[in-house]
Amino acid sequence: MKFTPTTIPDVIVVEANIFKDRRGFFMETFQARKFTEAGISSPFVQDNYSGSFQGTLRGLHYQVNQAQGKLIRAVIGEVFDVVVDLRRRSSTFGKWVGIHLAAVGAAEPNPIQLWVPSGFAHGFYVLSDFAEIVYKVTDYYAPEWERTLLWNDPDLGIEWPLLEGKPPLVSPKDAQGKPLADADLFD
Repeated sequence: MKFTPTTIPDVIVVEANIFKDRRGFFMETFQARKFTEAGISSPFVQDNYSGSFQGTLRGLHYQVNQAQGKLIRAVIGEVFDVVVDLRRRSSTFGKWVGIHLAAVGAAEPNPIQLWVPSGFAHGFYVLSDFAEIVYKVTDYYAPEWERTLLWNDPDLGIEWPLLEGKPPLVSPKDAQGKPLADADLFD
């Protein structure tokens, strides 16, 4: 596995090795020892699976208590995945990173995953007709601690690749997210 920091060094692109032959492929998407050696040692406690139609934007979500680190991967389709640093004392506070996560196809899997440590808001926008995302988290879902950062906060300046410039499909909760200036943050 290859671990590559993004422009926000704590957010890491994880690239698995793919072994292919005439039968298909195999790739190891997680191994605790390799992740620990790369500085990612929080145990995963829950796996989540999400399916969304083209033009859907989910996020930007985070939990102020029971904060979750996430290991994210597309298994069908393509998304533009975004994380925002909400750690007040961080040198990258308020900055965002966006990366395309895509599953090329059954015979051509994409080995790219994204590690998002706790202290970040996370969301994604669906570019393909349909996308399925799987992600491991380091703490349990706690709806009472969940918060939503406004996906289109001008202070963040996220460059979402909106298809044909159309507004995304968002849930009522996500439409009412708070701008960074009013959001609950991490120290």
